[in-house]
Amino acid sequence: MSMRSIIYSIIIAGSATAAFAQSPPATNAPGNNAVNSSGVNNSSTPVAGANSFTEAQAKSRLEANGYSTVSNLMKDDKGIWRGKASKDGKSVDVTVDFQGNINAR
Repeated sequence: MSMRSIIYSIIIAGSATAAFAQSPPATNAPGNNAVNSSGVNNSSTPVAGANSFTEAQAKSRLEANGYSTVSNLMKDDKGIWRGKASKDGKSVDVTVDFQGNINAR
């Protein structure tokens, strides 16, 4: 075996070992609240962050949670959708944050 072959073998073996040593991403790890999909808020106030919900998705999320007459939805500089809606006959200010949390006041 030539010196070049030995070096290549060592490099390949080292690369494979490094690949096996890496941990997979913690997509479903407890406490990973990047997206709230449980239907229960994980925060009592809107959480600032890069919001990937479109206006239509934010409105649909509100409607799926019992809000109607959703209007004036606008995303603020903190990534929080804010607007007006009705629920149980009352007009309220609503928010949808990047985790999907809905808060009303």
